Amino acid sequence: MRILFASSEAYGLVKTGGLADVSASLPAALRRRRQDVRLVLPGYPEACRNLVDATPRPGPEGAPWQLLEGHLPGTRLPVYLVDWPEYFQRAGNPYSASNGMDWPDNAQRFAGFARAIVALARDEAGLDWAPELVHLNDWQTGLVPLLLDPERTGVERPRTVFTIHNLAYQGLFPASTLQDLNLPAKLWHPEALEFHDQLSFMKAALVFADAITTVSPTYAREIQDPASGMGLDGVLRARSEDLHGILNGVDYRDWDPARDRHIATRYSADDLSGKAANKTALQTRMGLEPNPDVPLLGHVGRMVEQKGVDLLHAACTPLLEAGRIQLALVGSGQKDLEHATGALARAYPGRVGVHIGYDEPLAHQIEAGADLFLMPSRFEPCGLNQLYSLRYGTPPVVHATGGLADTVVDATPENLDAGTATGFSFTPDSIAALGAALERALELHAARGDGRWEQLMRNGMTRDFGWNASADAYLALYREQLPRRSRRAKAASAL
Repeated sequence: MRILFASSEAYGLVKTGGLADVSASLPAALRRRRQDVRLVLPGYPEACRNLVDATPRPGPEGAPWQLLEGHLPGTRLPVYLVDWPEYFQRAGNPYSASNGMDWPDNAQRFAGFARAIVALARDEAGLDWAPELVHLNDWQTGLVPLLLDPERTGVERPRTVFTIHNLAYQGLFPASTLQDLNLPAKLWHPEALEFHDQLSFMKAALVFADAITTVSPTYAREIQDPASGMGLDGVLRARSEDLHGILNGVDYRDWDPARDRHIATRYSADDLSGKAANKTALQTRMGLEPNPDVPLLGHVGRMVEQKGVDLLHAACTPLLEAGRIQLALVGSGQKDLEHATGALARAYPGRVGVHIGYDEPLAHQIEAGADLFLMPSRFEPCGLNQLYSLRYGTPPVVHATGGLADTVVDATPENLDAGTATGFSFTPDSIAALGAALERALELHAARGDGRWEQLMRNGMTRDFGWNASADAYLALYREQLPRRSRRAKAASAL
């Protein structure tokens, strides 16, 4: 099957979050299943530097962009970068300037990216290759299903699958953007692009894509409810037959303590002896007191309200005050939460270590060196860090929502006795509920001589959340789409 996979980031080229991990791992897993899958991204400076075997190719005649063709590092996965200097050759990250502010022309930038994807989808870029299906990811690609819509264009085109990685980020722009992007005025209504007097890239995809997926079964149900639907629950309920929850996977070639090049000592479920050395190394790296007995709690993530960082601060403060825990925190985001996290480290020197920003090796070291991993997210479409934590024998403490509910088995007495527990979950998303879950976790950790803690670690390490099952589910969905297109084409040709 010929598949064009479009994303705004991919690990190995450019990364700001979990979307990058998925956009590298899923196409690679599909390629291992002998699918002709190719990845397209914007040509950011970092991506252009990291592309392997980069070769320039002209774009369509008269287009203000060209392609850089190459491979994703460490793979033979073909990659096309849309080299459009006006839009993508800038300092900063894919979405914002170095000062943290969104680029003011993001609508134009990602509309341009969408039009480049359409050119590839229609084989207008001189590649002599046309996909049967285009898999799109998050709002940055949201205009593609609209631009390819045959009822609007009258042109036959590939099927489209759109994945929601996080419904909270919708690509919302002023109403005037419709005219700025030369989109038809007739699309300005609540059943198309208009969302509370704003233009929504996300909504465009939800209305016009052939199929919609999101990254866990529970999140697929949650977003059809007003409480979690971010104002789009009505659209999603209307498309419920086309909405599929497929759990993200983990690339265990990158995230496995038995082979991880970033950690101090490698270890496995069969030999846990290296875990202690990684804890000592992490304490040293983060400026924490070198104490093997105090529980070390880790957290890696964006410092935003969604991730429950404020809940983490509040629930952990009395435990820090009493000297019962240490914290190792990595992330960046809202300035108020960054400042509050820094203040926590200053208030408890030797007990709290903080790194503001993202550091890939350090993220691996926290997974390997922490005793517990904290993910008190208010909502979480899938989450990847809890999956990494399970493989690293670092039981996660999670709010039971979205993919966290789908992947972590709470350490209740019954689940501990049955040998199925893998972590600790709590609900609702409150300081008290998180605090109670932490007390259960610390109590079990303190009694680790009875073997239950080690069993909890091994349970998580032996669970398989690799890409095999997820890639197979996506392939099944793709195949469902193609026969429908064939039937439509045959019916049209018979008229």
